[in-house]
Amino acid sequence: MMSGTYRKWLIDDGSLTARLKARYADFGVKPVLLKNASAFTDESALLFLKANQHALIREVILMGNTQPVVFAHSVLPRSSLRGAWYSLGKLGNKPLGAILFANPKVKRTPLAYKKLPRQHPISMRVAEHLKRSPKVMWARRSTFSLGCARILVTEVFLDQLFH
Repeated sequence: MMSGTYRKWLIDDGSLTARLKARYADFGVKPVLLKNASAFTDESALLFLKANQHALIREVILMGNTQPVVFAHSVLPRSSLRGAWYSLGKLGNKPLGAILFANPKVKRTPLAYKKLPRQHPISMRVAEHLKRSPKVMWARRSTFSLGCARILVTEVFLDQLFH
């Protein structure tokens, strides 16, 4: 059962970046991975990628007052990194959400959320980057689209967010 504390964050379909900036005087994005690789099987299905078709995988830790509060894992198919989204592969420490929510033409699928088991590939990525495994990991995901371009974003809410 999802606690009310997590629920408020999981179901809010506004900009997570904007919400975190409003909450923390010191908000930042810490890039931890940017590479061309195969997406996880369920991600490939959502983005209509062929098996072993590479996409740009971007992982960042969203920091609030120097504490990691959200782990974000984004899958950007190479075909989506054209036109208006050409620069998304070169964001560095800029938040992806700020760009996605700034364009009124960007559409977002409804949020899907679940509690991640420790053996889930994204849970293992969180543990690797944080050098520890949080006790509870709730995550949400949605797909953003602009014309034919699609991006899948998974956000894992870390326990520091609630302290």
